[in-house]
Formats: sequence, C-alpha cells, structure tokens
Amino acid sequence: MNPKLRLCRIYSSLDAHFGDLHWWPGETPFEIIVGAILTQNTAWRNVETAIGRLKNRRIMNPRSMRLLPEQELASIIRPAGFFNVKAARLKAFLRFLHENYGDSLERMFAVDTASLRSALLAVHGIGPETADSILLYAGGRPAFVVDAYTKRILSRHGLISSTADYPYIQRLFMASLPKEIPIYKQYHALIVETGKAFCRKTPICSACPLGKGDPVRVARALAS
Repeated sequence: MNPKLRLCRIYSSLDAHFGDLHWWPGETPFEIIVGAILTQNTAWRNVETAIGRLKNRRIMNPRSMRLLPEQELASIIRPAGFFNVKAARLKAFLRFLHENYGDSLERMFAVDTASLRSALLAVHGIGPETADSILLYAGGRPAFVVDAYTKRILSRHGLISSTADYPYIQRLFMASLPKEIPIYKQYHALIVETGKAFCRKTPICSACPLGKGDPVRVARALAS
C-alpha cells in the first residue's frame, strides 16, 4: 500500500476512534502562540495552569506581556516548567513582533507563509515544531506540525525510517493530504492523542485503533 493511502487510512481509523478533538485550545491567536512556546518539554495541563495565571494578571496580550519584567513573567509561568528559559523565549518572540509588526498579529500574519516561517525560525527558542504550530493554529496556514509522536508512530508502522528528519516527514504528510486546515489540525491532534494513549515508549498495541500495528516493526523500533 502506498504511503499516501496508508496515511489517509491512519487518519480515518484515528478519527473514528477519537472523534473531533478541537485542537489547539485557545481563545485568541496570541494565546495559542503563548501556548505553543510554553508547551515545549512539558505536559499540556501545566501549560493550562500557566496560561490561567497570565489571564488572571490580565497580560494575555502582546503589549502588556512585552512590558512586564522578564523575571516577573518567569514567576507567573512557573507551572509550565523551565520557566526562566520559556520567559526568555516569550520575550524574544514579543520583541520580534514589536520590532517588525508593531505588536500586531494581524500584520504579522499578512506576510506570506514561507517568509513568515523563515522569520519565526530565526527567533530565539522557536524551532520547526513551534513555528508550524504558530502558523497552523494561530495563523490558519497549511503547515503540518510534526512532533516526536509523529515520528514514533510512523516509524513503528514502517512508513518512515527511524532517521527521517522533520522536513522529510512534513513533506510526506503535505504531499499526501488535502491542503485543508481542519484536516491538518485534526490529524496532528489525533497523533498526539494516539501517542499519549497507546504509542508510548512501551506501546500498548493490543488496544490501539491502528489495528495493533506490526509487532515485529514495533520491536525493532524499540530496539533502535
């Protein structure tokens, strides 16, 4: 079976199992961007707590957060973990937004996708996964988000090698799927849920909606 058909079948199986996951949670594009930066190396429940604290302080907007001292920001987002590092990354993004677009996300998202992605990747602390999350979920751009779960699931099911890099995996999805924002969002969410529930470091193949996978490939992936 060719990769395009397999990716479509994986989507159908996961979508039937989990239903619409309404991801990414966030009331505004700016909140989504903050969440994308804070969720690096932590569980989402910790990010939700940090976002709640930011909202309680009424600083969930670019100008207010930019003017807040970095150490104070770090203290507020402490529940997200690595709070000093993440405060510095938020500040780097806020400087980028202010210096280039006058704190306006509308102006930022008026830039074409390729140029904006390159600009975001030049911001301290923003890598491909975070940049694509910003583009897809906050900007509504067709940029498929690849994370560790994506690589794990696809390699265990023989669709990619364990050495496949981010650009290769992203191109595989974007060449195989309709370029529709809701599908990109839902597929990424489905992969995350599958990774958390079933395709863990020690997988639970017997209950997985992907037809139990291939035990031999899974064993080889775990050994690699």
